[in-house]
Amino acid sequence: MNVVAPGPVAAPVGGIDGLVNRILDFSLVDGPGNRLVIFVQGCNFNCVACHNPHTIDVCDSCGDCVEPCPEEALTLRVDRGVSRVGVDLGLCTGCDVCLEVCPAHSTPLARWMDVPAVVERISSVAPFISGITVSGGEATLQPGFLQALFSAVKSTPGLAHLTTLVDTNGSADRATWERLEPVMDGAMVDLKALDPEVHHRMTGQDNSVVLESIRHLASIGKLHEVRLLMVPGINDSVEMVERTGEWLWGVDPDVRVKLIGFRRHGVRPRYADIPEANPGHMSRLAGVLRGAGLIDVVTV
Repeated sequence: MNVVAPGPVAAPVGGIDGLVNRILDFSLVDGPGNRLVIFVQGCNFNCVACHNPHTIDVCDSCGDCVEPCPEEALTLRVDRGVSRVGVDLGLCTGCDVCLEVCPAHSTPLARWMDVPAVVERISSVAPFISGITVSGGEATLQPGFLQALFSAVKSTPGLAHLTTLVDTNGSADRATWERLEPVMDGAMVDLKALDPEVHHRMTGQDNSVVLESIRHLASIGKLHEVRLLMVPGINDSVEMVERTGEWLWGVDPDVRVKLIGFRRHGVRPRYADIPEANPGHMSRLAGVLRGAGLIDVVTV
């Protein structure tokens, strides 16, 4: 089950606007406490088990989705000689027809948002949340937006108490983490596989940068947790999980590990034949991680 990595993601690198897929005002599964979650558009991995595949590629405004839209919420406009798909959010019902007809399985609904607009959204629910998480897609492909957003949160009255977390595939380089360190409270890193060949099979990418990210974040006290998604028959062997546990123990014996069982919900049809994780086997794997010396292990 091999995958091909997507092409370069057209996401901003130095700017302070972010290409946002959606904002979820309240979540209990994207970090500690009740959190506002910002899902950005664009990812440099192409994971077989991705539950948000419509966030991988960035819409190229080909226009294939305009005519099929049953609510006529989409239009193809020309702006300074460049074709762009426009969206009337007042008409859109979220039927996902645009996703079904898109050749790249992307979405035209992602929108550029500046930091003040996002801060205003956060402020509207600030009394009810404990922090914000930027997820994706891959959040670290937009480091300028992350840095500016987290800085604004830390300096805005009524928001400074909120923790700022990044949910990441770990592909960011050292310079990106150093840029985010002063304003980021922590990162939740997905480690798809310790074995580089298995990792490439699952994501289309090498894992050397991911492993270095985990090591670096642990060394500066910014590694909130490592997430291990167990996909049956691919990365869930006892031997592989044992080696992963031993490696993580060597990085930080106190690291929090979240063991996640694969579920089919949201995955692309070509991967829907992957069996879901067996609860008994997941319990055994949690025991394997604890046997490697890890104490803080959570299974979901």
